Amino acid sequence: MALLPILRYPNPRLKIVAQAVTQFDDHLEQLVRDMAETMYHAPGIGLAATQVDVHQRVIVIDVTEDQSDLKIFINPEIVFSSQYLVPFDEGCLSVPGIYEEVERPDQVTIKAQNLKGEHFEVVCEGLLAVCIQHEIDHLNGKVFVEYLSKLKQTRIATRLKKQEKSVAN
Repeated sequence: MALLPILRYPNPRLKIVAQAVTQFDDHLEQLVRDMAETMYHAPGIGLAATQVDVHQRVIVIDVTEDQSDLKIFINPEIVFSSQYLVPFDEGCLSVPGIYEEVERPDQVTIKAQNLKGEHFEVVCEGLLAVCIQHEIDHLNGKVFVEYLSKLKQTRIATRLKKQEKSVAN
């Protein structure tokens, strides 16, 4: 297993729309293992392949505190969203140290595939619903800060650039 480098906002590669996975093989299994290790090490609760500069529709999520329930979504799509929106403070491994409130549907139904290519459907609520929507946004080339005002986006980008400069020095 290997830790993968995580792209940081506003890296333009975060805007690339991920392509559907068509090969369910050892390479995909290795990618998922590496993504899970990277997510847990960061630490985070979700990671989309786009964030590690792999533009395939792959997501790993574990919203448990003890990291005991890794969920893998290949080619996920939202097939139902509730109309009821809830505010949630979101953070992102690609936007380290930044937390902002975003409103999202409180319940979604996801259709996806597992590592063997088998289709499944799952209803997600609460933190899992927020997380899966956030990660699917990544696969579609969207970062959560894009839900914020242009002024907040600019401030966040500036803050992250300053962080990078101070780490480099």
